[in-house]
Amino acid sequence: MDNLRPKKGGGSLLVVDDDLPARQTLEALLTGEGYEVRCAANGRMALMFAGEDPPELILLDIRLPDMDGFQVCQHLKEDPRTGSIPVIFLSGLDEVVDKVKGFAVGGVDYITKPFQSEELLARVETHLTLRRLQEQTGAQNVQLQEEIGKSKRAEEALRRAHDELEERVKERTADLASAKEQLQARLEEIEALKQQMEKENVQLREEIKLQYSHEEIVGRSEIMRKVLAQVEQVALTGSTVLIQGETGTGKELLARAIHRLSVHQGRPLVTVNCASLPPTLIESELFGREKGAYTGALTRMIGRFEAADGSTLFLDEIGELPQEIQSKLLRVLEEGRFERLGSPKTLQVSVRIIAATNRDLAEDVKAGRFRKDLYYRLNVFPISVPPLRERPEDIPLLVWTFVRQFEEKMGKRVDTISRKSLEALQRHPWPGNVRELRNVIEHAMIVSSGRTLIVNVPKPETSKGLETRNLEDMERSHILGVLEKTGWRITGSGGAAEVLGLKRTTLQSKMEKLGIKRSIP
Repeated sequence: MDNLRPKKGGGSLLVVDDDLPARQTLEALLTGEGYEVRCAANGRMALMFAGEDPPELILLDIRLPDMDGFQVCQHLKEDPRTGSIPVIFLSGLDEVVDKVKGFAVGGVDYITKPFQSEELLARVETHLTLRRLQEQTGAQNVQLQEEIGKSKRAEEALRRAHDELEERVKERTADLASAKEQLQARLEEIEALKQQMEKENVQLREEIKLQYSHEEIVGRSEIMRKVLAQVEQVALTGSTVLIQGETGTGKELLARAIHRLSVHQGRPLVTVNCASLPPTLIESELFGREKGAYTGALTRMIGRFEAADGSTLFLDEIGELPQEIQSKLLRVLEEGRFERLGSPKTLQVSVRIIAATNRDLAEDVKAGRFRKDLYYRLNVFPISVPPLRERPEDIPLLVWTFVRQFEEKMGKRVDTISRKSLEALQRHPWPGNVRELRNVIEHAMIVSSGRTLIVNVPKPETSKGLETRNLEDMERSHILGVLEKTGWRITGSGGAAEVLGLKRTTLQSKMEKLGIKRSIP
């Protein structure tokens, strides 16, 4: 089989990718292995190069500016000059649909970016070897048939050379048997790979049974798939939804996903952060005001409920809503009616409510901080968003998602993240959840200069007796530690809120709840 493996300079490849750095990286890698590499930046150029001088193998990116990789592959397979060239698809997305479509149009393999160099080279060598084996076997078969035909036509004239010819046939038969054994071994290897791929496809289909694609929400863990299934269940119903979860878990992203899948998707989602408005203004912000309703009300202003009529209103941090406003909100939820400040006229609206909180509203109800009837009205369809520490298997995917976002923003390129860093990230408790993880990756992108990302994972709590402390104690200790490091500066660049990945109002609310106050020496 050694004579079938590609030698230095013995294989011609065509790399098709519209991303210049990606083309240059592949060209350098493959040229260094002795392959003759030609590059194309789009589909039309690829078809022209392949028709002029057909390569032995094509590495084809799916996302191209003029036509996608599937169309290019289909054109190649329809052209007699290029129909037998093996095509390996490249893609930054690990989507089952794309894999199935790639094999359907004639691709022989599918590699997901970012890839390991050793894996890419191994697959290229395997498919080149398979092609050359097929070509050699075909050539031997043709040659054998020619020899048999000649022997029949010249049988009478060459009878004296019968013994010699018989010996040659035996030699050829032995060669053919050897080639057949090699081909059989390769076919068994291909069958094993096929079965493995089918098994992986089944696992992927079992893993992803959601009806819709949620591009903004990153996560394939079992617990997140259940949350997204709840999103799809409730989206089209118009029912009130209460999203509960710690700060930084992505509650607003879930609210946007529900709105995007609802009948109101053509209208904007109206958002109110109940913790960011002072009690004196939140009523006019929600229900609107008439000119002259109070000192400083120089114009009439419609409230968020009017703005969201026929659409969705997202009430973030609903647990911070003052009690005097809670009763008015309850009336709108039950009857859809309210009055602007300073006006006796009753307005009627049709609004779908999605509320979110990082508080335990049931406990707030027991403590008298939140109305029981409003809680039951909001808690029609509760969705609990898990903290990041409960889905560590999603952390590598989240890390690479943030890396790709910051690559484009900062003009940098990251190819690898050490396994040690990823394992450390998965072990960290992440009190600030996904928002804190994003800030850590952003900091790492800023300070890293090479193509290997170095991540400084925040140091976990190391105090003695940690194993006997509850979550509230750990949260208080972590926030105090950050406040001490920032000199008790909450806002601004490098402030405690930014370090923790929290909103200013949320951090202040947590400090009040946990009894955190700066001692005056």
